[in-house]
Amino acid sequence: MDLELRHLRCLVAIVDTGTFTDAAIELGVSQAAVSRTLVSLESALGVRLLHRTSRSVTPTTAGVQVLARARHLLAEAEDLVREATTGHTRLRVGHAWSAMGRHTAEFQRRWADRHPDVELLLVRTNTATGGLAEGLCDLAVVRTAVDTRKYAHATVGHEARYCAMATDDPLARRRTVTLADLSPRVLVIDRRTGTTTADLWPPAERPRMEPTHEIDDWLAAIVTGRCVGVTPHSTVTQYRRDGIAYRRVRDAAPVPVRLIWHGRDPHPATHAAVALLSELYRAR
Repeated sequence: MDLELRHLRCLVAIVDTGTFTDAAIELGVSQAAVSRTLVSLESALGVRLLHRTSRSVTPTTAGVQVLARARHLLAEAEDLVREATTGHTRLRVGHAWSAMGRHTAEFQRRWADRHPDVELLLVRTNTATGGLAEGLCDLAVVRTAVDTRKYAHATVGHEARYCAMATDDPLARRRTVTLADLSPRVLVIDRRTGTTTADLWPPAERPRMEPTHEIDDWLAAIVTGRCVGVTPHSTVTQYRRDGIAYRRVRDAAPVPVRLIWHGRDPHPATHAAVALLSELYRAR
């Protein structure tokens, strides 16, 4: 027998209501159908799930374990149905580190005002596509190169690059820094989602680079004063930390900010998101 959700619902209903009669009422079936369903479930699993007396129904040791898994699976199934049925009434926007930077809060506010019927969810996933390739979002904000053969995209703005350093770093006394100032330093980078590569410097002037994997690890390394980081302005606004200062790298090329999505099956609100974020980047 194939295990079906109705078997799990039956088990949960019996335990929650306390009797086969009440479970039948809860499920809208006959008491005999409840009994048959439970017997089928116990037969399929090869274990007894409930102790039954004329006065009570209680889970066996195996029943307690199966009941916990049943509740979890039923909740997952409900989430799946909810996700499928809400469909285009929810827009999931993925990002790796810093969402829309200084525009994040304003984007959320204006979206709620202009599109009250489409719930906006921001999803942080530290992957090259901000969760799009993994199916975790409908479109994603990225600041690295994208495979334009695989994803549709739109450039919505550009961000200046900043150097993150410890507040007691000598460079923190300056208003801006240059790439040459950073050549002798150790640079901590995220190779998966970071925007900083050795190509920013001439071959003979490239700093030594050390990898990291998450924004918190990146910040923790920088605050020690042993290394520095180069990042788009979005990080400056989203990750202010005690012990860390940000200074603009005045001679570094700006970072393009893009929205990417699956071109063959875009969310209906995709172009509205592109238009709104482009508007915010143009405004300041």
